[in-house]
Amino acid sequence: MRSRLAHTNPEYCQIQIKMGINDLYSKRKKLAEQGDKPEVYQYINLPLEFRRQVIHIWVTAIGPYRAEQYSAGYEPLVNRLWRTTHDSLARELGLFNLGSEYQQPFDQCQSFLLNKNTSVEHLLDLIELTFRQIDEVIRKILESPKFRGELDVSQHPDSAIYELNHRFREHAIGYQYNNGQIIRVDSGFIHAEVVVPALSLLVSEHFKGAEEEFRSAHAHYRNKEHKEAIVDALKAFESAMKIICEECEWSYPKNPNAPKNPTAKDLIKLVLENELVPEYLQSHLSGLRSVLEAGVPTVRNKTSGHGQGAQPIKVPEYLAAYVLHLTASNIVLLVEAYRDKKGNLV
Repeated sequence: MRSRLAHTNPEYCQIQIKMGINDLYSKRKKLAEQGDKPEVYQYINLPLEFRRQVIHIWVTAIGPYRAEQYSAGYEPLVNRLWRTTHDSLARELGLFNLGSEYQQPFDQCQSFLLNKNTSVEHLLDLIELTFRQIDEVIRKILESPKFRGELDVSQHPDSAIYELNHRFREHAIGYQYNNGQIIRVDSGFIHAEVVVPALSLLVSEHFKGAEEEFRSAHAHYRNKEHKEAIVDALKAFESAMKIICEECEWSYPKNPNAPKNPTAKDLIKLVLENELVPEYLQSHLSGLRSVLEAGVPTVRNKTSGHGQGAQPIKVPEYLAAYVLHLTASNIVLLVEAYRDKKGNLV
């Protein structure tokens, strides 16, 4: 059976997006009633309507399970995808089945998603796993002339991901899918203007280690592991600076009494002394070094960087969110400055 998705160019993707999301009267009325009120996200409930919309995306972007009879030894590709998805999540959660043992894998995934007793964390696990399949596996299949015809899909992966993130926002659910991972969103503006650009810069500039650490920080934050989130945020900040120094051939400080690895303070001093950000701008920004040094590293050292003693230190959620946003802002500033400097050297 030939895939109904015969085109993968941007114009076609836009057509698919319009097909998935429609501007309805009820939506316009809701937006008008909201007026200028700021977005307020919630994290403890995935409404039934949202879950059904996710299933609709599954059907158009992956395809439903094919229950027809096939010759021995042959299993349709879409069936293998659903079986792999089901078995992977069931294994991770320590379950034998996500639904009834008499259901096929796609139906079990639907039952699990619609079950009111499934926790939000596990719902997000399933959504993340299925959209990772769409983003990585389905995308590769559609790019392959050999296997494309085995799928009956009508929605391109980019369109599916766009629609999922739109549905999250539409229901004021504070999560977004980005590059294989569900991440928590506290402010729509900050997420769009700071966090996403930071992730995009780390990917585009091949800052692989820094990207993994920044995503790890978001994963800890989503799981309410606030200390670990702060630690990984600093690691991402330091890794980004180390890569910039290496690319620009700036040697780390040669202090024989210093630890083997330079501290964030050492790296900040190095990149600013080499005028990654022009000196006149450093002064204009009221002491950029002080801002950077007193931000992420200080919070990390005060809360998560050393032994906590007899009394456990509780890191509040708002502080972890602040550190993640501050880290993203710092990464955007430094990587954009690096790109500008590299462009001027070419």
